[in-house]
Amino acid sequence: MDMTKVSNYSIFLIYFLFLEFVVSDVYRVGDESGWNSGTGTNYLTWSEQYNFTVGDVLVFKYSTIQHNVKEVTNATYRSCDASRGVIATYLSGNDEIKLVEARKYNFICDKDDHCLGGMRFSINVFGGFNGNNTTPTEPPTPPSQLPPSQGDENSAFVIRGKVICTVGILVLDMFLF
Repeated sequence: MDMTKVSNYSIFLIYFLFLEFVVSDVYRVGDESGWNSGTGTNYLTWSEQYNFTVGDVLVFKYSTIQHNVKEVTNATYRSCDASRGVIATYLSGNDEIKLVEARKYNFICDKDDHCLGGMRFSINVFGGFNGNNTTPTEPPTPPSQLPPSQGDENSAFVIRGKVICTVGILVLDMFLF
């Protein structure tokens, strides 16, 4: 076995061992319509068509003049009153929110009564690739002493799509060349 094959084999093993940490899907909230109140998009229906797992990323694209994104508690989600119960606030217009734990997430837009008009959805995020189907827990209680964080501070480094294709290429390279 030459050194190239050994090197390729080592790379394959590294990818395989860390696959759980890099496999993620990226979802654009509202698909082509984005996070926008003028499209008639039913965000609850949109969210119900997907199975979200730890590591996935939600991308919210919207006009910052008209909208925002707030992750909120269950009570705030039900009432659409964001004067309390806000876990995080995102304002960039191109927010990438990585789903980092198996739990329930609630998102709303609280500008101009958009939440009451349907700009809200709730998702259950389950355990990741390793088969850990952990049941989602309730969202965390928001910190009362800290201001909500901005989207740019929480933007995650996103591995776009699945890396399984990359691993497949490495395997083919290892055995065919």
